[in-house]
Amino acid sequence: MKYFVNDGCIGCGLCAGTCPNVFSMSDDGVAVAIETDVPEEALDSAAEAKDNCPVSAIEEA
Repeated sequence: MKYFVNDGCIGCGLCAGTCPNVFSMSDDGVAVAIETDVPEEALDSAAEAKDNCPVSAIEEA
């Protein structure tokens, strides 16, 4: 499974704080997801980050 952060990201950092193995903050101040499949050990925290995004900017790719 892969995740994608869409243009709706407001740069709150919640996803990067919840699942730093998958999400990080770019130099532009918005979140980005790793381009590879989510590691098995990070599946739960990545799903939590998606579910808790305040603007629903995280999508399954």
